[in-house]
Amino acid sequence: MSDDELIWRIAGGSGDGIDSTSQNFAKALMRSGLDVFTHRHYPSRIRGGHTYVEIRAADREVQSRGDGYNFLLSLGDSFARNPQEEAYYGNEEIKPLSENLDELREGGIIVYDEGLISDEDVEAINLEERAEENDWHVFPMDLRGLAKEHGREVMRNTAGVGVTAALLDMDLEHIEDLMEDAMGDDILESNLEILHEAYDTVNEEYDFEHELRAPTGEHDSEQALLSGSNAIAYGAIDAGCRFIAGYPMTPWTDVFTILSQNFPDMGGVSEQVEDEIAAAALAVGASHAGVKAMSGSSGGGFALMSEPLGLAEMTETPLVLVESMRAGPSTGMPTKPEQADLEFVLYTSQGDSQRVVFAPGTIEEAYEQTRLAFEIAWDYQIPTILIYDQKLGGENTNVDVDFFDREPAPDLGSTLTEEELREAAHDNSGKFKRFDYENAEDGVAPRSIPGQKGGRYLATGNEHSPVGHISEDPDNRVAQMERRLEKLEKIREELDEERESNQTYYGPEDAEYGIVTWGSSQGAVSEAIDRLNEQGHSVKGIGVSDMMPFAEQEVRAFLESVDEAMVVEMNATAQLRGLIQKELGQYGEKMTSLLKFNGNPFEPAEIVEGYEVNLADEDRQPDAQVRIEPAAGD
Repeated sequence: MSDDELIWRIAGGSGDGIDSTSQNFAKALMRSGLDVFTHRHYPSRIRGGHTYVEIRAADREVQSRGDGYNFLLSLGDSFARNPQEEAYYGNEEIKPLSENLDELREGGIIVYDEGLISDEDVEAINLEERAEENDWHVFPMDLRGLAKEHGREVMRNTAGVGVTAALLDMDLEHIEDLMEDAMGDDILESNLEILHEAYDTVNEEYDFEHELRAPTGEHDSEQALLSGSNAIAYGAIDAGCRFIAGYPMTPWTDVFTILSQNFPDMGGVSEQVEDEIAAAALAVGASHAGVKAMSGSSGGGFALMSEPLGLAEMTETPLVLVESMRAGPSTGMPTKPEQADLEFVLYTSQGDSQRVVFAPGTIEEAYEQTRLAFEIAWDYQIPTILIYDQKLGGENTNVDVDFFDREPAPDLGSTLTEEELREAAHDNSGKFKRFDYENAEDGVAPRSIPGQKGGRYLATGNEHSPVGHISEDPDNRVAQMERRLEKLEKIREELDEERESNQTYYGPEDAEYGIVTWGSSQGAVSEAIDRLNEQGHSVKGIGVSDMMPFAEQEVRAFLESVDEAMVVEMNATAQLRGLIQKELGQYGEKMTSLLKFNGNPFEPAEIVEGYEVNLADEDRQPDAQVRIEPAAGD
């Protein structure tokens, strides 16, 4: 962690307003000219349970969470379980303080709400002794009492922000502006009073001995604070999507909610249905009817979509699905990030199925690859899936507003007009040869939309003839199967030859050692590579997004260019590494794996340590809670 950055962690209970408070504080830091990056950690409970949000802010680009943090605002858990349950769950009220101490950096600051956290509880966790050992600066404040004096207890978050601003020598201007934008007159005055009294109290009662101050900076252009879920939703809108069906499931719900909120203003339709089978089936039906449509889910919810997914593949109905990964199997850890659904998303469904899979790793990639997913799906009449995890979907970072200044793309791809249908092939009965394998180009037989004159055909999940009648004729089966498979070959050719690469590269091109990763781990890997090169190592990296059809040429060229490579991913079974070996048929002896699956994303220091252990060829595991899997044959 750099000395010129702030990593602020606000901790409390679910329902204590931790998320909304952190978002507003992150916006204030962004408006002050800083780059920001947030990290959310929350339990799968509606009320209560330790939750925190980290904000990393600096006068330079920040791409991931940092190594530890340097400022803790602990509100306690006001929704803690009944004390009678303490024997099993422990004292939940104190956990937002006690469970955050291990990662606090030396010289860091602690502010805790002594209106909720008792002196006895503080003594029980030996805070005074630990603070002395680590040179922590501790500021107990009665945030609860201050909030009650001027308004309501929930306003203690505002008091905590005021204390934070005072201790960091921050101006209140941007915080006040955000409060005025977000709050009605009935609560604004009370919150402003609480903010200023907390700010003034700290300045009057404490002499500051700590060195930590808020960084200062300036942006060259207007910034927006967005998550990966925002980027996917906005990419879908700009691609012309106007129908979404879904069933709420963490963490995919964010995309569903954002689109549902925006669609009414643009003539779109959002349907919350009874389950994920219905959601995917409705999206298939909407697309068949001529609307750009999407659906999605997470984990077990997406498993239910495998049958409609197979239907879309067989009927060649364009469709975009999103799969937001969380720690599994089964319910697993619903609110924690993991990258363990890759093989599931690649191969779920029936038979020799065909789909395209993109795995964006940044907010910019999430937007661009969502637009690309719709374009590929409608050009090639093939389901396209975006796979991402809770980290990318929920973390917020600042993005240049001009990045989204793109032309919309509502085009329906390889869909014929009625004029074109008059010239298209039909059988003797007048049915349109929707699945014509003799005249298909790049495996694509152009489609019609129900209601078009001359566009009548049958759509069935069975294997079918060119006009859609069920057929088990061997020759027809081979012709139709080969035509559908040809699409993936042509898509790969287009991605390689006609488009900018979806893969992201880091470090010097001539580096000797490589790090391969995918998805949301890209940011931490990028920062780790910078550190390693600054230390005199020779390291470069690649973030892989094209999972199916796989980015064979680029990954092969990368692995050929290095002596050794480490594959970094958040799962226990090295799924990307396995995919690379499957697709390329070699390099198993050149690749090791650095794996993490404890419910927390990588920190840059963990990747640096993993590299150093690998490089030293030591027969040990890193000190961090990660695991190294050796190369094949070692």
